[in-house]
Amino acid sequence: MNKFLKEINEQPEALKKTLSFYTEGQGKESLKNIVSIWKTGNYDKILFTGMGSSYFISYAATCLLNKHGITSFAINAGELLHYQFSLVNKKTLLVCISQSGESYEIVKILEKLPQDVTSIGISNEANSTLVKKTKESLLCKAGPEDMTSTKTFTTTYLATYLLSLSLTGNFNNNTISEIEGAIKTVGDLLDQKDKWLDGAVKTIAHVPFVQLVGRGAIYATVSQSALMFMEATRTPASALYGGEFRHGPMEMVKEGFRAVVFAPKGITYEQSIVVTQDILKFGGKLLLITNEETSIKNENLFTIVIPCANEDLFAIPGVIPMQLIVNQWAVESGNEPGNFTRGAKVTIIE
Repeated sequence: MNKFLKEINEQPEALKKTLSFYTEGQGKESLKNIVSIWKTGNYDKILFTGMGSSYFISYAATCLLNKHGITSFAINAGELLHYQFSLVNKKTLLVCISQSGESYEIVKILEKLPQDVTSIGISNEANSTLVKKTKESLLCKAGPEDMTSTKTFTTTYLATYLLSLSLTGNFNNNTISEIEGAIKTVGDLLDQKDKWLDGAVKTIAHVPFVQLVGRGAIYATVSQSALMFMEATRTPASALYGGEFRHGPMEMVKEGFRAVVFAPKGITYEQSIVVTQDILKFGGKLLLITNEETSIKNENLFTIVIPCANEDLFAIPGVIPMQLIVNQWAVESGNEPGNFTRGAKVTIIE
């Protein structure tokens, strides 16, 4: 078993440790402290920032909070540092996400922060610059990770999801049970991969380009999947919102086109299914990742149905097929999956 696959398989335990940390351990107190900070009424917005996977998760957090009436934004840390820093003021509760806690842009933002700005950190590293320099921090319990982000993505998403639940008053026994179900689903997908992995790989692997499409919080997984294709298989890939895909990029679709559509049952499920049907109609080959059986019959379609009913939580088990597809694709291509050859796991230069 290669190192990338080993880290993929460690996710159920990492997720369990992360959930336990926030239901029984120190993390529970940290969540309460952040909620208390927000409830002082001293802030008019929450601004999430990060790079790569951490930025993708930042966007998902805004989807969760804005629909509950908590004004929030996500800005890429590099863009925030150089172009949009004027948005950061004493009325901003700044949430910085960095799995290493040492990402160049995050460290520079923290150095640049005025004294009257309150910052929160989310990281996998307890002794990182991010954790040391923020007022309160949330830890992910992924453990060490050397390859392309897998367990740090899912545990960071979980920690951020728990923060969103806490801020909206929805962290309770029912939501804990939902999360436990999602973690079990992650384990089941890993255990039962022989049932679907070869078919999924044959549908989209070993092509020059892959298009990934989704809407809402699942867009974090869409973007992360595109990043994994680029990092681990060295293949160009693009993440697009479902609505944006219809505004021009649909013109790419023809025989030989490959796409992955994420369509959890929810607000825009029907729109995602229509996009799926149109890609097939125009000759594309497609992998559909959903939590709902469909009636679509097409030889160019391969569907993975994941039993996770919560549209926002679906992002965690939803990424597992992509991780395993990327691993098998890389191995079949003769590459070491997830190993960095032109950069590093932690980016400390800009």
